[in-house]
Amino acid sequence: MTELTRRRLLATGATLPLAGAMASAAHAEAPLLGASFGRHRRFMIGGFEVTTILGGTTPREGPQGIFGMNVSPEEFASVSAAHFLSTDVAQFYFTPTVVNTGAALVLFDTGLNAAATTAALADAGYMPDQIDIVVLTHMHGDHIGGLMNDGVPTFANARYVTGQAEFDHWAAAGNEGFDTNVRPMAEKMTFLGDGQDVVSGITGMAAFGHTPGHMVYRLESDGAGLVIFADLANHPVWSLARPDWEVRFDADKAAAAASRRKVLGMIAADRIPAVGYHMPFPSVGYVAPGSDGAEFRWVPESGQLMG
Repeated sequence: MTELTRRRLLATGATLPLAGAMASAAHAEAPLLGASFGRHRRFMIGGFEVTTILGGTTPREGPQGIFGMNVSPEEFASVSAAHFLSTDVAQFYFTPTVVNTGAALVLFDTGLNAAATTAALADAGYMPDQIDIVVLTHMHGDHIGGLMNDGVPTFANARYVTGQAEFDHWAAAGNEGFDTNVRPMAEKMTFLGDGQDVVSGITGMAAFGHTPGHMVYRLESDGAGLVIFADLANHPVWSLARPDWEVRFDADKAAAAASRRKVLGMIAADRIPAVGYHMPFPSVGYVAPGSDGAEFRWVPESGQLMG
């Protein structure tokens, strides 16, 4: 009888006000939840398990005060518009990387602070005391900020690896962040030069310019490769695509541009994936030859590493 009554109402064009009102009210009461995406991305490079973790993300106003400082506002605006980028604000990402070689759990860079980095590690299934080796690509605050937690080492069981030239520069610079977070670890540190290994299959490569001893790291396992290029390029369009555009944070802008061209050219020629610390999360992609005035092109990974 209920179904027959419903059919008669529908046949005459009548509505069901109570049910309709309830459905509308339920829909209207759902809260806005805000922008969101996953905090880690895991994939295999040969026998190495690689996980990028989101240590933080934040907007920065006035991007041409950071990127493309040596080009005209008109050129900056034109390139930005072609890539759907605002010239008013840019989104920054901070992406440490974890590599499980099967024999060691290696963390590349430690993020802005211990709380954010350990939370991101936990989301990816890791605890700080599981980290065997911490590799510091360079000594800027957003890479060394997670080394200490209220004066206590965050990664209690780890040893530390960094470039000799980088450590020597900051050790003589009188830098508060270095003195607070890095210097206490000096006795547990191993120092590398160009071409030396962290462990078998992970090799440091000099890419000076962003800082005096900035290094990138190449992974090789079972015939597969990947480059963790840290701050070699800090944006897919305003830095990577145009290596000669000056970046405010580069200590030696000419050397940084030369390093970008050399390392990005290698990645493109070898057609291997790469991880960039400040690339849009999950910060994994490929480097291809560019066009229309761009020397290179960032191609975000889109499932190629799912297998």
